[in-house]
Amino acid sequence: MLALLSTLPVAVVGSQVVSAAVLVSSAAILSLTLFHNLTLAGAVAQAAVLYPLGNRVSPALAVVPLPVYTGFVIGAADDLTTGERAVAVLAAVGSAAAASAGIARRGRTETRVYSAAAQAVADSLHEHAARGERARIARELHDVVAHHISMISVQAETARLTTTGLPPEGAKRLLAIGDTARAALTEMRRLLGVLREDAGTGPGRKPQPALQQLIDLVDDARDAAGAATRLIVRGQVVPLDPGIELTAYRIVQEALTNARRHAPGAAVDVELTYTAAELRVHVRDNGPGPRSAAPHTPAPVVTDVPSVAGHGLVGMRERAAMVGGDLTAGAAPGGGFQVEARLPVPGEETV
Repeated sequence: MLALLSTLPVAVVGSQVVSAAVLVSSAAILSLTLFHNLTLAGAVAQAAVLYPLGNRVSPALAVVPLPVYTGFVIGAADDLTTGERAVAVLAAVGSAAAASAGIARRGRTETRVYSAAAQAVADSLHEHAARGERARIARELHDVVAHHISMISVQAETARLTTTGLPPEGAKRLLAIGDTARAALTEMRRLLGVLREDAGTGPGRKPQPALQQLIDLVDDARDAAGAATRLIVRGQVVPLDPGIELTAYRIVQEALTNARRHAPGAAVDVELTYTAAELRVHVRDNGPGPRSAAPHTPAPVVTDVPSVAGHGLVGMRERAAMVGGDLTAGAAPGGGFQVEARLPVPGEETV
């Protein structure tokens, strides 16, 4: 009976590893304890169940029978015949080898699984960083390229409409320049949409602008639009974190570009307010305001108008959020359109 119990459970070891191991080990231990004997088939069966036990279930359970076999071989060595001693030694060594092989394979499998998981995490972090970099590049391209192309369009249109005695051929060419610039803006927005999702490119090496260059930006806008554009500064001017200054500069740049595009000829005020806690950026024009605004009905505050400004308002909002600030855009009280951003200033950077 013990001989059957020590071998038959091997038939179900594939699906019932623990049960088979318990039955085989119990039968083997009883056979050794009661009869000082273990068949060769029992020793082989013991090894056959300990290998999958260590590999698939529990390394700790796989080594439980080993002290029993070792103790039996040492304690009952004088009472065993040569054959019985050989079978007992074979059971002890074979069981130890089988358990060790199963545990080793389990370790290799877990190492491969952990390595694959670590690689997946690393790939995910790399992709996340790459997406963030592509979004940053898209914003930079939009801010820089759209600004200059928009200036070309506005200047061409202004020259065509205001130049006295302009020959028809000259007016036709200026119109073509404006149309080409507007087509380039449309195509650039399409390409930027692809870049935001999929592509990548290298960052430029030109130093990033700061608030010191804001006066030049306002002067350029005034010259391009042929309308009053003022820079108003309130509070004590202090040097800020470069990221805050770049964010404020880009927001003003995009707001001026949108004002020229959607309210040509309108006067624009750019106002910076320095406080101990934040930098407030306020850009307002006196144009007709959003197209969706009904007469005498203030338009709701918006943060994204892709059909009008492409990625402009999206980029401004993202820039403000990246430095912990917020941005709103919409109809200004009394008419026109306004963009307002609040950018927090760390205390140690103020004086």
